Amino acid sequence: MNKISDMKYLWRTKKVKHLNSRGSKKQKVIAINELRSQTNYKLKDILDVAQIARSVYHYWIKKLESKNGVYNKLVNLIKKIVHDNKMRYGYRRVTLTLKKLGFIINHKKVLRIMRENNLLCTKFTRRSRFLKTYKGQIGKVAKNMLNRRFKTDRPLQKLVSDVTQFNIKGSNVKLYLSTILDIYSGEVISFSISKSPQLSFAMESLITCIDKLKNLSYRTTIHTDQGWHYQHNSWVSTLKENNIFQSMSRKGNCLDNAPMENFFGLLKQEMFYGMKYDSYDVLKKDIIQYIKYYNHDRIKTKLNGMSPVEYRENFKVNIL
Repeated sequence: MNKISDMKYLWRTKKVKHLNSRGSKKQKVIAINELRSQTNYKLKDILDVAQIARSVYHYWIKKLESKNGVYNKLVNLIKKIVHDNKMRYGYRRVTLTLKKLGFIINHKKVLRIMRENNLLCTKFTRRSRFLKTYKGQIGKVAKNMLNRRFKTDRPLQKLVSDVTQFNIKGSNVKLYLSTILDIYSGEVISFSISKSPQLSFAMESLITCIDKLKNLSYRTTIHTDQGWHYQHNSWVSTLKENNIFQSMSRKGNCLDNAPMENFFGLLKQEMFYGMKYDSYDVLKKDIIQYIKYYNHDRIKTKLNGMSPVEYRENFKVNIL
């Protein structure tokens, strides 16, 4: 059996579909390369049997090498995006980030690449816990003015607030976080951190927030649960003095304050659960860093691929 016959026999026994007359030139070139790597046949002989011109072969080789180079760059870029965001991004956010960088790519391809390279998000595996601050009615309970209307067409019109607790491993010390969030963009407007959930701790985040509400042409509503901080005269009177509407959830109904609960759940899933914090100061530092990252860098699909701060700043541009 001569070499040509041997070659034909090898292709038949291997059932290389790429090398039949109906196979595309690209498929044939790929199969030719596979065969060259496995045998010592001359390229000229393989091309004759495959019925591919040498010029066509070299054209596709260059094209495939170029495509592989672009593909490898894409894989490396996806790896960088995922690792820069500490494995917090799923394929949808990665796709949006790529589009912002000028890559037009289907989300299914991004998902496949992330799967093949073990880059899928693994943060969302546990449910978050929230702090119960309700101690009965110690003051006046405000009406539920927000009434789950979690949409607004302008920043700082509808704000939500709450307190959450973090336990530090091997210690009786706890960390408390008070946050005020803008429903418009999901941006954290202000926050305070303390070892004790005292009134002054909640008031600190409120005062910081009020400083950012000056010169608005419309009134702001701040919605909370019925926690004792928010029934206290200091909180209520501060809102009235600054012409801010007060709104409260119905008793025991966390869904009435869903945007705030969602943020706390996200924060704990992405930077707290699975980590071993044995220091209040280290945990405090990481929470501050996360909130900065969340506001300025973490994009959202519902914000058209923008971060909360980008989305707010885009509102300013659109009204000019």
